[in-house]
Amino acid sequence: MTDVTDVTSPTELVPAPRTVEGPTRGGAGLTSGTTLWAGPGTETTERWLRSTLGPALGLPLRPGPEDARDGLRLRLDDTLAPEAYRLAVVADRGIEITGGSAAGVFWGAQTLRQLLGPDAFRKAPVRPGVPRGIPHQVIEDAPRFRWRGLMLDVARHFLPKEGVLRYLDLMAAHKLNVLHFHLTDDQGWRIEIQRYPKLTEVGSWRARTKIGHRASPLWDDKPHGGHYTQDDIREIVAYAAERHISVVPEIDVPGHSQAAIAAYPELGNTDVIDTASLTVWDTWGINPNVLAPTDNTVRFYEGVLEEVLELFPPDAGPFSPFVHIGGDECLKDQWRASDTAQKQISNLGLEDEEALQGWFIGHFNTWLAARGRRLIGWDEILEGGLAPGAAVSSWRGYAGGVTAARAGHDVVMCPEQQVYLDHRQDAGPDEPVPIGYVRTLEDVYRFEPVPSELTPDETARVLGTQANVWTEVMEDQGRVDYQTFPRLAALAEVAWSALPAPAERDFADFERRMTAHYRRLDALGVAYRPPTGPLPWQQRPGVLGRPIDGPPPNR
Repeated sequence: MTDVTDVTSPTELVPAPRTVEGPTRGGAGLTSGTTLWAGPGTETTERWLRSTLGPALGLPLRPGPEDARDGLRLRLDDTLAPEAYRLAVVADRGIEITGGSAAGVFWGAQTLRQLLGPDAFRKAPVRPGVPRGIPHQVIEDAPRFRWRGLMLDVARHFLPKEGVLRYLDLMAAHKLNVLHFHLTDDQGWRIEIQRYPKLTEVGSWRARTKIGHRASPLWDDKPHGGHYTQDDIREIVAYAAERHISVVPEIDVPGHSQAAIAAYPELGNTDVIDTASLTVWDTWGINPNVLAPTDNTVRFYEGVLEEVLELFPPDAGPFSPFVHIGGDECLKDQWRASDTAQKQISNLGLEDEEALQGWFIGHFNTWLAARGRRLIGWDEILEGGLAPGAAVSSWRGYAGGVTAARAGHDVVMCPEQQVYLDHRQDAGPDEPVPIGYVRTLEDVYRFEPVPSELTPDETARVLGTQANVWTEVMEDQGRVDYQTFPRLAALAEVAWSALPAPAERDFADFERRMTAHYRRLDALGVAYRPPTGPLPWQQRPGVLGRPIDGPPPNR
C-alpha cells in the first residue's frame, strides 16, 4: 500500500455517507504512476478528475487498462439507485468508484477528494510528488432527497460569471445538485434578452445602493450593476451540467419587476403612476410597482421566456425542465386602482385581484407546459389557484408546502425561518448587518424538510430542500461566503444524509467532522464565518440590520 499522507478518515466526511466498511490495514492510493480507466457513461467524472483533482495533487492520471494494479476505475452499475455510489479502496486492486448513474460516479469522486485531504481542494500542488495512500475501506452512499439546492440571488448584488462558476464548484463539493438562479428583481435585470435590449442596457444598473437594511441612513453612491450575456449563461449551464447540477432560472413576475418597468415603462400600470419616471430600485423591501396584468405584458414575457428556454435546455439535468416564475410579494394596490386591471378582471370573469394573479401565473404554467417545461414558483402562487403540474417553493414556513403537497403538487422546502442564509448566525454585537432570526450552524443542521403531518403519499411530493441566499446586504463575494458557509455544509448533510429526527441528530459529531471540513474550505479560499465568530475584517460596525429576537416560528 502507498504510504498514508495527510489523508482523511471516512469518519470526517461531509455530508456523512450511509455506510462505511473499514478502514482497515492495507489499501491503495494515488501516485504519479496511477492510471485512470473510465467505463462508458463516466466521462464527466473522468474529465473532472483530470482537470481538477489531478492538478491539485500534481498527478497526471494517465489512461490505463481496466485491470491495472493500483489503478483508479470508474464504472456504472444500474443495480444501484441513480445517484448512489460505491467507493472501494482495496490493496492490489486500487480504487473503484461505481455509480448507479453518471451523477453517482461523480458524487463518489467528491468523496474520494475528501479522503485525499485538504490539498486535494487546491488549484495546484503544494506537495508535488507526495503519494496519497488511502486505507482499505468500502463506502456505500446515496442521497435522501433528489433536489438538493442553493438559491443564489444575483439581482440585488451582481455576482460576476467567475463567481457563479466558483459557487457551482462549491456546490459540487457538497453534493448539491440544483442552482436556483434568481436573475431578475426590482434592483436589477441580469440576463441578456436580445429582443428586449433595454432590459440590460437600462435594467441592469442602478445609480446607487442602500447600505444595510432599508431603514439605514447609509448609501453607496457608486453605480452598481452588471449582467450575463447569453453566451455567459450557456457557459454557466454547461459548466453546471458537467458537475451534474441543474440550473433553474428565475424570472420574477408579476411583482419584483421595477427593473423591467424602468427599461420598458409600458409594462407597468401606466394609468395609476408615471412609469416613465421609474428607475431601477436602489433600496430594499416589497415594491408597489408591479407589472400591468395585460395581454401586452404577457406577450412581452412570452418573448423573454422564449429566449430563456433556449438558454436553459431541458436536457441539461434532471431538474432542467423547471422554470421559476417568482410569483411572490406582489402588492395589489395598483391593480385595485387601475381601470385597465379592473377591466381585465371583468373580461376574464375573475373574482378579484388575487384571482388575477392566479390567471397571470396560470397562463405561464400552460405556456411552459406546452413547451415541455414545468413551472415552479414561491408559495404565494397557491393563493389564486394552481394548475396541475406546477411545483411550489415553500418559503413562508412549512404551511405552503403542506398545502401544495396535499393538493398533489411537488414541493421544494426552503422556509425562511430555517434556511434563509441571509439571516444572522449569532446574536453577538459583532455579527455583520444582522438580519432576521438567529440561525446557527446547529439550527440548520437540525432543520427537517419534511413536515411530520404529511402522509407517505404526500411526503413523496417533497422533491427536496434548498438554502436561499438573498444578497441585499451582501455586496461582494466575501460577504456571500460569510453568510453561506459553513451553514451550507449543514444543509448539504440534511439534504443528502439519512439523518435521524432533528432532536436526535449528533451535532457534536458534525462539529467534529467540520474541523476537517474547515481545512477544505480554507484550501478552496472560502471566507466562511469561523466557529469563534467573525474576524475583524468580516465585521460591519455601524451598518444597520433588522434583527428579530426569539426563536423563529416552526410552522
